Amino acid sequence: MSRATAEELLFVPLGGAGEIGMNLNLYGFGLPGDEDWLMIDLGVTFNDGELPGIDVIMPNPKFIEDRKDRLLALILTHAHEDHLGAVQYLWPKLRCPIYATPFTVSVLRRKLAETEFGSEVKINEVPLGAKFTLGPFDLEWVTMTHSIPEPNAIALRTPLGTVLHTGDWKFDPDPVVGEPTDEKTLRRIGEEGALAVVCDSTNVFTPGTTGSEADILNNLTDIIASCTGQVAVACFASNVARLETIATAAARNDRDVVLAGRSLKRITDAARENGYIKGVPAFLMEEDAGFLPDDKTLIICTGSQGEPRAALARIAAEDHPRIVLNPGDTIIFSSRVIPGNERAIAELQAKFLRRDIHVITAKDAMIHVSGHPARDELTRMYQHLRPEIAIPVHGELRHLTEHAELARTCQVPHAIVNENGGAVRLAPGAPGIVDYVPVGRLASDGNRLVPTQSEVVKSRTRAMWHGFAVLTVILDRNEVDEEMPISTAGLLEDEDDPILDTVRLAVRKAIDRLSRDAKEADDHTVSEAARIAARRAFRALFDKRPITRVHLVRLDQQEGVSP
Repeated sequence: MSRATAEELLFVPLGGAGEIGMNLNLYGFGLPGDEDWLMIDLGVTFNDGELPGIDVIMPNPKFIEDRKDRLLALILTHAHEDHLGAVQYLWPKLRCPIYATPFTVSVLRRKLAETEFGSEVKINEVPLGAKFTLGPFDLEWVTMTHSIPEPNAIALRTPLGTVLHTGDWKFDPDPVVGEPTDEKTLRRIGEEGALAVVCDSTNVFTPGTTGSEADILNNLTDIIASCTGQVAVACFASNVARLETIATAAARNDRDVVLAGRSLKRITDAARENGYIKGVPAFLMEEDAGFLPDDKTLIICTGSQGEPRAALARIAAEDHPRIVLNPGDTIIFSSRVIPGNERAIAELQAKFLRRDIHVITAKDAMIHVSGHPARDELTRMYQHLRPEIAIPVHGELRHLTEHAELARTCQVPHAIVNENGGAVRLAPGAPGIVDYVPVGRLASDGNRLVPTQSEVVKSRTRAMWHGFAVLTVILDRNEVDEEMPISTAGLLEDEDDPILDTVRLAVRKAIDRLSRDAKEADDHTVSEAARIAARRAFRALFDKRPITRVHLVRLDQQEGVSP
C-alpha cells in the first residue's frame, strides 16, 4: 500500500468495478498499513455458461480476509444478489458484524438459515435514515429508489471528508414500493461539502430518465385485459416493485396470482413481513394453479434470463410438475435482457412460440423500466452533491469511462476510472490510484469454493471443449502390448472405432524410442511419453486437445502406476 506517513482515506473495490455484478467495496482510514476498514456490499454474479458445473461466482476477498482483525463491519445497501448474495459463502472467512435495514435483514436471515453458521452471524438491524459511528466512520443511511424495498446510499463522514456511496438507485417520483429517493438529504450532504461520490454507472449510455414503475402498472393492466387463457409473467424475483405492479394489474383484471419459483416465495415473505406488497390479495402457490380457471389465472415465474433450472425453463420444456401453458396462453417478459443471456432467452421464447403461446417482450410494449439512473438522473445527482471526486462503479470499463466523462461535464474536478484492485487515495492530497491489491474470483462448486482460475475449473473447461481420454498402456518385459484400451468422452461416438488404432500406434512408437533403462525404471517418463504422443495423435485426427491420462501397467512387475 501507500508509503505516506499521514492518515489517509482509501477506496478499494474488489468486485463490481469494471463489471456489473458481485459488488465488494472497501473503505479504509488510518495510517498506511494500519487502516480501519469498512466493507460495503458482498455480492455474487452468475455463470454465463463459460464455466461448466458452476452456478455462482463471487469476488475473492483475500485482501480484506488478511486484514479481518481491522474489518469493522459489512454494510449492505440492499437485498439484491449482486450486493448480498456472497454473504452465505464468504462470511466464515471474514466473521464481521453486518448492518442492514429491516427488509434486507429479512432476506439475509432466510438465506443464512440454509447454512451451518447462520446462528453465528451478528446482524444489526438499523432503521431507514440511521446514523451511527463505526471506528473513524460516521455513517448516515440515505433512502434511495430502486427495484427492491429499502435501497440505501451510505454517507461516510471521516476527518478527511465525506464520501457518498450510492449503491443502486434512480429517481422515480412514483416508485410503487418504498419511498422516493431522499433528494433533500442529498442536497444537504452537498451543501455540507462532499469529497467524493462512488456512483452506479449501469445506464450511463441511456439518455434522459429511466421512467417510472407507475407507467408499467398501467401498461400491464391493459395488456393482461386483452389476453385470453392463462397469463404468465417472467421477472426478476428480487424486483419487489415489479411483483406488486404485476399483482395489482392482475387484481384489476380479476385474476389470481400464482407464484412459480422458491425464490419468489422467499422474497415475497420478506416483503410482507416488512409491510410491503400489502395492497394486493394473498398469492397462491404452484399446487393451486391447476384448480383455477384459465382466464382467472396469472402466474409469476422466475427464469426471465433463460436460467435452465428456473420455473420458466421447466414450463417451456413441459417439465413442470404443476404448471402447464397451452396454445393461446400468453407469456410476458417484464425484465431487461442482461448482456450475455441473449441466446438463452431467445431459445426459451422459441419453445413457447412453437407451441402457439403468445410472447410479449419489452420490445413490444413498455413493460419494464430499469432500477438504475440514466444520464439525466446522474447529472441531477451531481448537481445535488457537487463533489470534488467522482468514482464510477457498477459497470464495465466502457461504462466507467463514459460516466467519468459525464462527471467532468458536470464540473466535477476529479473523475477517476478505476477497476477492481485499484486502491484510490481520496485524501489527503491529489486523489488518484496509489496501489493495486490482489483480486480474483471464487466459484461455488458444490459444497466448496474454488478459484475460477484453478486447475479444477480449467480442466473441466478443457474437457467440455476438447473431451477426455484414458489410455491403459501395458508393458510386458518392456514391450508395449497391442491391446491398449482407450476410453474417451466427447471425442467419438463408438469407442471401438478403428481410428483409435492410429493413437495406439503413435503411443507404441513413442515408448519404443525410449531407452531401455527409462522403460525399465522410470514410470513417469514412460507415462508422459505415452500421454504426449496420444495428445498429438488426437490433435492430428480431430483438431482437439483432450485431457489425456495414462494408466501404466507392468505385467512383469505385477504393479500398476497411475501418474
